[in-house]
Amino acid sequence: MALSPDQISNCEELLNKIAMELILATPGQDDGLVPTYSLIAELTDGLKEEASALLPASASVKQALDMLLDNSKPYDERTLDFVSTYTSWAQHALLEERNGREVEPLPIPEWICVSGDEDDEFTTNSDIDWRRCEDLLNQISTELVLASNGSDSGLVPVYSLLNDLGETVNSDEGLSSAIINVKSALDKLLDNAKPFNNETLSYLGEFTVWAQTNFAHTREGEPLTDEFLTIDGLESPMDTVENEGEGLLVIPEGLVEVEAEPVEEKAAAKSTPAQNQPTSTHFSAEMEQMRQSIAEETDVLLALGNEDDREILSEFHTEAMEHLEQIEAALLVLENDPENADSLASIFRSFHTIKGVAGFLHLVPIQALAHDVESLLDLARNKKLTLNTGMITLILQSQDTIQALVDQITQALEKGHMPETVIPVSHLIVAVKEAAKAGLLAAETGTEAKVVAIESKPRESKAEKAAKVEDDDESDADEAKSAVATTNAPSTTAAPSGGGNRSTIRVNTQKLDNLMDMVGELVIVQSQLSESSRQNKIDDNSPLQRNITELQRITRELQHTSMSLRLVPIKPTFQRMGRLVRDLGGAFKKKVNLVLEGEETELDRNVVEQIGDPLMHMVRNSIDHGLESNEDRIKNGKREIGQIALKAYHQGGNIVIELSDDGRGIDPEKILAKARKNGLLPENVEPPKQDILNLIFEPGFSTAEKVTDVSGRGVGMDVVRRNIEKLRGKVEMDSEVGKGTTFKIKLPLTTAIIDGMVVRVGEDKFILPTTSVQVAIRPTKKQITKIKGKTEVLDLRGKTIPLVRLHQIFRIDTEVKEHHQGIVVIIETIGRPYGLLVDEMLSKQEVVIKSLGSLMDNISGVAGGAILGDGTIALILDPYTLVNTNK
Repeated sequence: MALSPDQISNCEELLNKIAMELILATPGQDDGLVPTYSLIAELTDGLKEEASALLPASASVKQALDMLLDNSKPYDERTLDFVSTYTSWAQHALLEERNGREVEPLPIPEWICVSGDEDDEFTTNSDIDWRRCEDLLNQISTELVLASNGSDSGLVPVYSLLNDLGETVNSDEGLSSAIINVKSALDKLLDNAKPFNNETLSYLGEFTVWAQTNFAHTREGEPLTDEFLTIDGLESPMDTVENEGEGLLVIPEGLVEVEAEPVEEKAAAKSTPAQNQPTSTHFSAEMEQMRQSIAEETDVLLALGNEDDREILSEFHTEAMEHLEQIEAALLVLENDPENADSLASIFRSFHTIKGVAGFLHLVPIQALAHDVESLLDLARNKKLTLNTGMITLILQSQDTIQALVDQITQALEKGHMPETVIPVSHLIVAVKEAAKAGLLAAETGTEAKVVAIESKPRESKAEKAAKVEDDDESDADEAKSAVATTNAPSTTAAPSGGGNRSTIRVNTQKLDNLMDMVGELVIVQSQLSESSRQNKIDDNSPLQRNITELQRITRELQHTSMSLRLVPIKPTFQRMGRLVRDLGGAFKKKVNLVLEGEETELDRNVVEQIGDPLMHMVRNSIDHGLESNEDRIKNGKREIGQIALKAYHQGGNIVIELSDDGRGIDPEKILAKARKNGLLPENVEPPKQDILNLIFEPGFSTAEKVTDVSGRGVGMDVVRRNIEKLRGKVEMDSEVGKGTTFKIKLPLTTAIIDGMVVRVGEDKFILPTTSVQVAIRPTKKQITKIKGKTEVLDLRGKTIPLVRLHQIFRIDTEVKEHHQGIVVIIETIGRPYGLLVDEMLSKQEVVIKSLGSLMDNISGVAGGAILGDGTIALILDPYTLVNTNK
């Protein structure tokens, strides 16, 4: 099939970047080699499913560059000639495809041998990472060597390693059952805060011997030698639990009032208005007495122990944060697919692990709440009851409460602030017990259980609170966490994500920041050495020059590796949006389906931390303003369930986060009328549609007819844009009335190092981020004209592009008096191209961003500074504010 217009535009953008790399490339040097390879690889990957003449040609170029990179060689003349020929041919080929004409194939030189795809494939019959299993077993054996009777040293690490091992072999029932049996022995110790004993140590030793033998048998497809039983010789840990009366919900008879309805009345119940459904828990006198009894034991201040427990507490804190994220994501999947056994098992394991270690550390509120939720999940896991929306809401609220308790641990570990506030859990414990009894009774009688939920308020983002501070001079800008409880919950769907088990190590983020700083300094020194060798005209074949070239290669690899250490998946941020959609959809009584794509896309840690609040506000607006009510959607011929899509993907050197909805869209006429009413635009001005839509980012601008708890105060979208611009990103939007709205947030991969184009104006040097640069050209006299004798524009392939003289903005003397004497760099900002006139384009290099200090922090058009190879300081330009200031 032919390429789509969007694909052709994307290919043209990549080819323009390749052409710029080739301007600076020379035989015998590797400048631009790796970036060109990355651009070719991205172009090739985007064409894999298309029948385009561009695909085999691009694959050939990639193979030619592979031949150099595999042998650590720089550019040679034949490769440079071939890549240059390919670039010119590809630009012509895209023009032909755009016009629907046949494309002549690119002649491939004989010295290029493109390998077959069949050699690149590697498959395995096993879905278990046996190498990781071996590593985990070795770690368990090492911990057991150091363990001793009467000591708890190694107890928590062994339990954690067994947990990882269980997840690794989860697909094999026999191995999973054995690990569950072993963990049950440690559960008894952790629940009662007891150390190792000789019986448990001997039992663990027997397991390691059994595991080494049977893992090898399973890997070869052979049956297990025998079943590994519990420490008491039983087949399942549940037998032990039942015999001891542990882990089961104990609810006194007559204490809980259960609402249930006959099966034949389900259809009528579904039509009951949401406002008639119970929205909060009403405790009877007996239940309140029970709650008070539980409260005496559980509603206590979180005791974090002494300094000796700090290391274990820190490890628990990190694991608990991971488990809480997994719980929320799995619950949202489970709500759409109640029979999803994997999600149910994942939630159960997470609560079970949190409960076990919390008990060992005497974290009473966390252990008590996690224990009862785990018991409810265990009943569902054993098919004794079916989880419904009300139960899932209770579990989510329990997760929120445990998160709040874990946040207290965060404050203690990071700032030394010990918990001073009691976070109650007794009301949730009673509600979970009530839900369990209702579910058991409903299963026995063939009725459907009604579970009432705890009432709470919608959560508010930092961005909105910050906006309130600006408007109302309020001082509290901390994030408020809560969940909307509702039985009329929307659905959320996450696109499945792959990925196997990986060996990981936890590192303090301060250490990573220090490493990045030192690598940045190393990059600067290396570039200074290279510049000194160039100025002193050192022979390319001299030992010193070869050593400098090798240092350059190693420094570049170290820089990329250190940058990758800062990258984290955007998945947790996306998962929080799933919870937000569920809660707000219920609050507004709108049925919403959230589709997530690209959750494994990685971003700089600092970017991920700061993008959450802007994204949260945009999702709120989509649900509140974007999506119509269920009734209105049906009247307009749409599906009753509204859809919000959240995607993340790579585009060039950027990460793009795309948020779209299929709602009512934004009416430009309505925005224009409001803008004129507010005095933002005069009556006689008719701006283009995109300029009208961009008015929603103006401070205080809102088209909402009424203020709600969520939005409509005229604050938020301007804060969103400011926060994204601080990350050197930009936000674009497009909307069509009646069909929906799409926002695109374009962000850099990292905020510490950028890929920049060094340009000169007079005696000064500037750096343009290559993510904003489309192409650089030397214009002819005919290409430059003036509109109304004032505004200069450039005619580029039929497009009229406004021209900006950089020396005028910064008031710099320049030798370039005529346009054709200089270079015009085409940059893109807010979806529009602009031309920057500079004297000369010097080089392309990665630079470490340095702060200019508080005095120069808010200069329009300047994003920071960088130290170049010759020791001089160059300003890093911000294209968005640069162009808008000039206007």
